[in-house]
Parts: sequence; C-alpha cells; structure tokens
Amino acid sequence: MTNKIIDSHFHFWDTDLLDYTWLDEVPAINRPFLPADFAQATEKNPVSGKIFVEAGGTSNQTMAEVEWVSALAKQDDTIKAIVAFIPLEFGDRAAGAIEALTRFPLVKGVRRVVQSEPLGFCVQPEFVHGVKLLANHNFSFDICVKHHQMDDVLTLVEQCSNVQFVLDHIGKPDIANGLLDPWRGQISRLAKHENVACKLSGLVTEADHANWQPADLRPYIDHVLEAFGPNRLMFGSDWPVCTLASSYQRWINLAFEYTAELNESERDQIFYQTAVDFYRL
Repeated sequence: MTNKIIDSHFHFWDTDLLDYTWLDEVPAINRPFLPADFAQATEKNPVSGKIFVEAGGTSNQTMAEVEWVSALAKQDDTIKAIVAFIPLEFGDRAAGAIEALTRFPLVKGVRRVVQSEPLGFCVQPEFVHGVKLLANHNFSFDICVKHHQMDDVLTLVEQCSNVQFVLDHIGKPDIANGLLDPWRGQISRLAKHENVACKLSGLVTEADHANWQPADLRPYIDHVLEAFGPNRLMFGSDWPVCTLASSYQRWINLAFEYTAELNESERDQIFYQTAVDFYRL
C-alpha cells in the first residue's frame, strides 16, 4: 500500500445547481454527489489530492462548474486541479473559452467527451485545431472514448505533438465481453507517443456491473502497465460513476493488489507522482 494517493479522476455534481441531462438515464446516481459523500467513500483510504474532471454538463455551464468547484476547493484543499469542458469542435471559435479558463488557477486541462459521438468526430479539422489551441495555455487534453474509437485517437494524437494527452479509463475496452483486440494493439501504438499518459480508471463500469470478478480486469491492467509503464500510468476512481459497479474501496483494493508486485517507487508513480507531474500540481 502506498502512503500518498492522488485520485486523478473524480466528479462532483449538484443536480440542484446545474443541469446534467445524461443523469436522467442513470437514476442510480441522479442525485447530488458532494465533498462529504467523497469523504465517506474514501474513509478507509483518504486521498491526499484529487483531480476534478468535468461532469458532463452543457457547454453554457462550463464557467459555472469551474467557479463552483474552485469555491469548493477553498474548503477542501485536496481538490488539486480541474479538467474543464470546452467544445473543441468549434476550432478557432473555442479560443475565447479556452483563454477564459486561464483566470482559474486550478484549471490544468480540458476534456471534451467523444465516446458518444460518431466515428471521425475527433479527427475533423476543426476539432484537431481546437485541441492544438490547448498548447498555447499549457492545458492538457483528457481523451474519453470507447474502444471502437481508438484508431481516431491515434490519428488525433499524431497531429498534436505539442499537446499533453491522457487516456481516460484505458480507452474503455469491452471488458464485459472479454474483448482484448484490436484494443491491445492500439494501446501499444498509442503508448509509443511520449506525450500520452493513461488513467487506470473506469474499468469496473466496462465490465459486467453485477457479476464482474477481479480476474476479468487483470489482462487489461497488465497490458496498460506494460505499455505505458508506471511513469505514465495514474490511478483514478471515476467516482461516483464507479459506484454503478463497485464501491470505491473495492476498486482501490484491487488496484493495490494488482500493483503489489511493483517496487515502492513504481507504485508511488501510479498512485501519486504521475498525476502530480502530468497535471503540474
């Protein structure tokens, strides 16, 4: 077990404050999730830091969400960074919104979820241009896709060598059906790009929610560890989305167990230092 833990991927949302229409389809988590809830979830393994990732609100709520989380961080000093939503498909028209984020010191990166978009969405010229603009302000990009979009991810990354990327949820492979390929080869190719890191997060919700076993996740964890190495792999919970399939405790215990064979320095990288380095904490 490591002494210091940074959760590189968590969410808060207050359904009484902002609109999260996607939650209408997920009634089990369609309620506010706030700092007290996170503290309860991590009671046995308190984190020393955590990275808030935008929670799927609408584009006109970006600044409201950033302002809200920045205010929460004044009471909760474990909130170390914010990854904000920007509609990068607007290309140059997104430049003003990206620049506006520089007023918030906790904002370190941007995410525009691609997983529900059609193939080709993140390789259209305007989107690629929007991603390239992030480098002007030293903002990173969180890649959130499903496994069938991984070829598009490779095309995007190849065009944006000046941007720091992190792959959320190991690219959402089809764990429920035990599908490893072509995801496995795509991960290996993606890891050859030194400007790409990977979050060890979101695996439980890609497995069979009710019946998954730790062994179902093992081949996927082993592969991203081999491909990216501890220096470019960071632990994340995807809380509270993860609660659809697992408690926080069950997931972090499994992450500890499956990295137990690494030395102390390597485990410290995954659970702490990679996130510190990537998000410039």
